[in-house]
Amino acid sequence: MFTGIVTDLGTVREILPIGGRHDHRMVIGTSPGFLAAPVQAVIGASIACSGVCLTVVELGGDWFAVEASAETLSKTTLGEWKRGMRVNLERALRLGDELGGHLVAGHVDGTGEVVSATPENASVRWRFRAPRELAPFIAPKGSIAVDGVSLTVNEVAGDEFGVNIIPHTAAVTTFGTLQPGSRVNLEIDMMARYVARLREYQR
Repeated sequence: MFTGIVTDLGTVREILPIGGRHDHRMVIGTSPGFLAAPVQAVIGASIACSGVCLTVVELGGDWFAVEASAETLSKTTLGEWKRGMRVNLERALRLGDELGGHLVAGHVDGTGEVVSATPENASVRWRFRAPRELAPFIAPKGSIAVDGVSLTVNEVAGDEFGVNIIPHTAAVTTFGTLQPGSRVNLEIDMMARYVARLREYQR
């Protein structure tokens, strides 16, 4: 589990095809200390990479390697990653940690598209287009994870929704690199998913 509070900006160092080129092994560079604080990361640890929960299969002082299956590559933006790209990183939540965002599983529900970014007072209003099947789960003042960043939904209109990003968030996440047309990983609020399933079962 994660909170959607990004704690490091990583950089994709290598992308190597494995398993007949359908799966990928990725090496991601980190800031010094990211893998050591608050405790040393180990092989098998979970790290959210732009919202996708991935398992560490190898690591060094300032890098770790993960493997992504063809299914993950097809359902997220990972299949579009290139060397040098920046990646939002978050270590797994530990019992007793501060829950600053909202509970995020790292299980991406689908990919969305940046529609626009408009300055609004001291922040920027970002609008995204979600897949039609996910739109009913996105509500004003509800929570959503965009590329692993926990955000509050400000407005919803059809399959589009808007959020406000303050300068600090833009500086410490990949929001500073997004532009209209960019694809992003979306994870809907866990409670919305279970409420919808319950209603479906009761019909």
